[in-house]
Amino acid sequence: MAGASACRDEVFEGASFTLCDVSRGEDLRLFLNGPDGPYGSFAAVNRALEAEGKTLAFAMNAGMYHRDLSPVGLFIAEGREQAPLITRAGPGNFGLLPNGVFCWGKDGFRVIESRSFRDSAPTCRWATQSGPMLLLNGALHPKLLPDSDSLYVRNGVGVPADGSRAVFAISNEAVNFHLFARLFRDHLGLSDALYFDGSISRLYSPALGRSDLGFPMGPIVGAVIPKG
Repeated sequence: MAGASACRDEVFEGASFTLCDVSRGEDLRLFLNGPDGPYGSFAAVNRALEAEGKTLAFAMNAGMYHRDLSPVGLFIAEGREQAPLITRAGPGNFGLLPNGVFCWGKDGFRVIESRSFRDSAPTCRWATQSGPMLLLNGALHPKLLPDSDSLYVRNGVGVPADGSRAVFAISNEAVNFHLFARLFRDHLGLSDALYFDGSISRLYSPALGRSDLGFPMGPIVGAVIPKG
């Protein structure tokens, strides 16, 4: 599978990033709870997939979460809403409006501003909400500052206007929001992008020999392929 396993390292403006592509029609899923509670780790997701004879091609954390690992905002898995949409402004990066929803189904991938999603939600088989938006119709979030000294390892997702693919990115060093947003616009040529998180950001990519460790995670997004 050229798309789901295609993680690679690239450099943009002197900073290193790992990028992973998924094309429409590939098996991309969200993972949150197993029979014994939250998965919390890439290893736990892989153990669950063994029953299907499948495994993760890559995965990363996919949105902010509470201490009990439950999602902060909207979470839809297999077409079932498990946590509601939040559209009010609030503290922290999630509440730095505009924030957004990463949604996908048979019609492809979309990153949609949260209040637009509330007013005219598409059919999502899978969806996760986070914030802030990095790009909205090609424009940077207005509160992202080019000279910001808030530097973290960050991860997120971007999509082109036609929804044909999703590009997941994680920085391999601490970067500010402005540089991370411009990665999606100027380096990848995408129109819309959503921030997932920072400092706790982690990636699983066996093709790169990478399985980042850390505290238990909430929502996880991963591309699934047959095992072996």
